[in-house]
Amino acid sequence: MRQRSIFTAVAAAALLVLASGRMALSDSLGAATPSSASAAVAAATSGCGKTPTLRSGSQTITTSGKSRSWILRIPDNYDNNHPYRLIFAYHWLNGTAQIVDSGGSDGSVWAYYGLKQLSNNSTIFIAPQGINNGWANSNNEDLTFTDDVLRLVENDLCVDTTQRFAMGWSYGGSMSFAVACARPTVFRAVAVYSGAQLSGCNGGTQPVAYMGIHGTHDSVLNISLGRQLRDRFVSNNGCTPTNPREPSQGSLTHIITNYSGCRAGYPVVWAAFDGDHTPSPNDGSTSTSGARTWTSAEVWKFFTQFQSGTTSPSPSPSASPSSSPSASPSASPSASPSASPSASPSGGSGACRVSATVNAWNEGLTEQIAITNTGSSTVNGWSLTFTLPSGQTITNGWNATYSPSSGQVTARNMSYNGTIAPGSTTEIGFQATHTGNAGKPTAFALNGNPCTIV
Repeated sequence: MRQRSIFTAVAAAALLVLASGRMALSDSLGAATPSSASAAVAAATSGCGKTPTLRSGSQTITTSGKSRSWILRIPDNYDNNHPYRLIFAYHWLNGTAQIVDSGGSDGSVWAYYGLKQLSNNSTIFIAPQGINNGWANSNNEDLTFTDDVLRLVENDLCVDTTQRFAMGWSYGGSMSFAVACARPTVFRAVAVYSGAQLSGCNGGTQPVAYMGIHGTHDSVLNISLGRQLRDRFVSNNGCTPTNPREPSQGSLTHIITNYSGCRAGYPVVWAAFDGDHTPSPNDGSTSTSGARTWTSAEVWKFFTQFQSGTTSPSPSPSASPSSSPSASPSASPSASPSASPSASPSGGSGACRVSATVNAWNEGLTEQIAITNTGSSTVNGWSLTFTLPSGQTITNGWNATYSPSSGQVTARNMSYNGTIAPGSTTEIGFQATHTGNAGKPTAFALNGNPCTIV
């Protein structure tokens, strides 16, 4: 991604914006929000049930009188009757949609900031291309561009209207922040990597689930700028104001804080790391790598905590900010937004089915696990046990807590996914290192009962 080579250009743009305000949004929003937006319940977009005409790859659209380009990635096994999660991923200054889509020099493991691989064909991805490779958002044209692309996609594809997300680094993070401010009833949550208010904030008074990631000694956009963005949604979301603990310089770690007191379903998470201006820091090292960073798994975990069909998908984070420094590789994965599993698994007839899918590269892998209750009773609280192949060590996980990190592992539910009704499925996953054996476990047991593997 040549991150270092663009630092100076980003800094110059940031100083220009902060000094002159020329890139700020106007106070009146000219673009209409997509007609399919709903703040209450999931609605089937008009694309559900249709044979799609859109295909994965480069696209163009005329918006605000200009021809704009963007890249679409549709799941390989796309089902036009299944509403999909949708993620907009904005590039950085002098970056491109093509680099976001391909993962750049890091390859497919870093496509869409690493989330495409983690999604395992569960998500529709969009990489928009900024004018002059940036997101000035002059006259709201980038917001309008986002609206128009979203409208086009939802008219053709089946999208879950309560599962729209935006993310980006640097200038792309600034655009994601602008989306959070201006489209709070359209986007469920945003992740802002090393951002500042460069693309405006039209509105910015309503709650949106918010995750901020920033380096403590960012030489391009000072961490104080990221804190300002975060604090707006600490206020909007009704969280208890606090100054989270951040790692000291030289520690080469990161600390994740879940704010307390937030309105149900609108968490705020702050991830500060000992590092400079990058979306892919590595604990224990001053180098950056999309294949080894912890950020992709943490953002995926943040997005996938939200359940379909409601704006209040999960309880607010724990009563006090939770700080979790992590070394690389972590001895145990950092906790999901709500770190307390149900106290005592119970219920269910013991019948279960598990499917596991592994995506491997060089010395790493991700594994996505789907757990289906095939019994006749509801499972209330669960633990899934399995044995990792020799040489595999879990470094991060989502939608469950994992202990220990190697050998025979127990994955325990989070507070928001502890109930599995008969016939229902819950998905969990983890990222791991390996020494050559990237296989998946050969047996799983749910609450002590063996599961069928498919």
